[in-house]
Amino acid sequence: MKNSISSTRSAIAALVFTALFSHHSQSEITEKAETETPNAQREIEVLTIIGASKTINDVAGSAYRIDNERLQEFEYADINRILRDVPGLYLQEEDGFGQRPNIGIRGSGSDRSSRIALLEDGVLIAPAPYSAPSAYYFPTAKRMQSIEVVKGPAAIEVGPRTTGGAVNMRSTPLPEDFSGYISAMAGTDESSDIYARVGGKTGAFSFLVETVQQDFDGFKNLSINDEKQSTGFTTEDYVVKLGLESEKSAALYQALVLKLVKTKHDGDETYLGLTEEDFAKDPYKRYTASQLDNIKTDYKQAQLTYLLENYEGTWDFSATMYNNEFDRNWFKLKSVNGISLSKLLVDPSTYNTEMSYLRGADSPDDALVNRNNARTYYSRGIQMQLGNNFEWEKVSMRSVLGMRLHQDEEDRLQDDDKFRMENGVMVISSDGAPGSATNRVSDAKANSIFWTGNIGIGKWVFEPGIRYEKIKMTRNDYSTADPDRVDGPTRVRKTDIDVVIPGLGVLYAVNDDWSLLGSVTKGYNPPSPGSNSDEETSINYEAGTRYLKGAASLSAIGFYNDYDNIVGTVTESTGGGGEIGDQYDGGKAKVAGLEFTSGYTANNAGPVSFPLLLTYTWTPVAEFRNSFDSDYSPWGDVKSGDKLPYIPENLLQLSAGAVGNKWESFVNVNYTDKVRTAAGQGSILANEKVESYVVVDLAGKYFFTESIAAIGRIDNLLDNDYLTSRSPSGLRPGKPRQVLVGVQMSF
Repeated sequence: MKNSISSTRSAIAALVFTALFSHHSQSEITEKAETETPNAQREIEVLTIIGASKTINDVAGSAYRIDNERLQEFEYADINRILRDVPGLYLQEEDGFGQRPNIGIRGSGSDRSSRIALLEDGVLIAPAPYSAPSAYYFPTAKRMQSIEVVKGPAAIEVGPRTTGGAVNMRSTPLPEDFSGYISAMAGTDESSDIYARVGGKTGAFSFLVETVQQDFDGFKNLSINDEKQSTGFTTEDYVVKLGLESEKSAALYQALVLKLVKTKHDGDETYLGLTEEDFAKDPYKRYTASQLDNIKTDYKQAQLTYLLENYEGTWDFSATMYNNEFDRNWFKLKSVNGISLSKLLVDPSTYNTEMSYLRGADSPDDALVNRNNARTYYSRGIQMQLGNNFEWEKVSMRSVLGMRLHQDEEDRLQDDDKFRMENGVMVISSDGAPGSATNRVSDAKANSIFWTGNIGIGKWVFEPGIRYEKIKMTRNDYSTADPDRVDGPTRVRKTDIDVVIPGLGVLYAVNDDWSLLGSVTKGYNPPSPGSNSDEETSINYEAGTRYLKGAASLSAIGFYNDYDNIVGTVTESTGGGGEIGDQYDGGKAKVAGLEFTSGYTANNAGPVSFPLLLTYTWTPVAEFRNSFDSDYSPWGDVKSGDKLPYIPENLLQLSAGAVGNKWESFVNVNYTDKVRTAAGQGSILANEKVESYVVVDLAGKYFFTESIAAIGRIDNLLDNDYLTSRSPSGLRPGKPRQVLVGVQMSF
């Protein structure tokens, strides 16, 4: 229902940057912002990494926002499917549900999204953003109100990872009136996906309570003695927000917001893929030896935000204190007869005996080794920023000065349990002592300060920015025979970093509809604690054009990332190849391409409108510019000119819809080009290739009333079998067809 959909948009859409693919024209939003008084614009939550006062014409660089209307079209729970709307992102699927996504931006590397900045409501959200950034926790996408993606100079405000950019998940704002919403879906593979919220406001006090409850039985085939086993997951996500604010017309508007989040996840997921032969027979098979593989996580977040703004809107201040705690244990198969899983699946004929154990044949004691990958994390700190708005004749300026005091830690206390296979069942034969496999603590303390400006002079907009980071990292290794760490560390490694990250963006408004833009930014990623690697550095360039008029929009931005040193990090999710945590300097590299989006809504004022969105990324250049040898599996021994792994040359998504007064229907057609899984050049070797694939998703709604609708979605409508990855260990499939139907209600 067109009116119902429009009403779901938050009032904050008038204050923040709106994506190119919004179905409403930019002129509508700009006009609304210009006619409102300063105090009428105030919201109790305006946290954003793009800027509370910016529209699309103000941004001198690549920035996108997926708004709530777009999120509701498909009701996706998978962040990978959501982010396909944004060009310049490389998404390496792993489990089919996007639980632990691998997101890369402009060739940054995608493994566990560790080379980009991940945020929720403007706060770094990776388990330990500096000392252990791999995103084994990712915010529950189902409850998000909008998602922002920035690259170039805009990433300077976030830091320190500016090589690719930042993804900011924006949670549901506190409501102005008492209201509620529920979306409940169920479907194939014994799946259920429920999201509900209720909130309201009385006087100066407001509240919001929301939850996501997900239960997916999984799509892979794992049977123990003919009894089907779960290969899915359950997620319980709870959020409480409490707000207190002054009158919006007060000379000094003030607001205080407390946000509490608790998320529990239990997944029967594995790193164990398939051999080529077994994948060809049944891509959804799981080997018997993965029967005990399971990950349990527990996440807790507390944020307290204070906002202050004067009536005239000439200055504003915000401060957020945050504390994030994350516990995880991924108990999963590590080796068979001392042979790593990667080696087994690449060369199964050499390891016939070990492969038979994987498939369920009886084995001797201790043949199968499972590791308790137990880790605890915390991330805490305070961040503040002061904004000032200034106008003089034809000059306008927004200046933001910010700082962050941050510390985080990762604690690994891991052990190996050993098993024998007996009649298809894994039986424990040796119980590892706590910490006997890995016993170490990595931590980081980071103090940072930044300044950014948005200076408008006539038709020109200049966006200079600079960030300074002072980082102290320590890695303490303890004896594996000392789980209580009473003897102190056996080895201590420290890393101290002082880095300045500058950038500049420029925009020229040719007319009210058409603008040109360009930017240059220092790309940066700090090394891991105790790493012998150098810092990752690059100079990132972009230039392009943007057009917005009525129901039509277009953006074309070329980018070039010139690496002075590209860095690879050994993780189990990359397939190993060295000690976990080791880093390798790749030296000079370059990544260049084009990001293109175009949107149009046909018959926008008619009884049935037809929104269209095209998103395309072309990356013809992604290669090393020097030769070197490494033990890092995705790289190996590199020759100058070798292509970087897992960067497809072409990525395309076409989204089309039809929206009537009581119904709507949408289709997403996504194409992912072939990729190489290891560095190389020339023709891709068969055992290092992931072929191109097409995935079609369909969604629809029928509104019985303004507040009640039937909803449905089919993921992978054509039920294509396709390979998504050859890592961590072996071939992994994409999700087959999944059908979900349900109801959506609001009040």
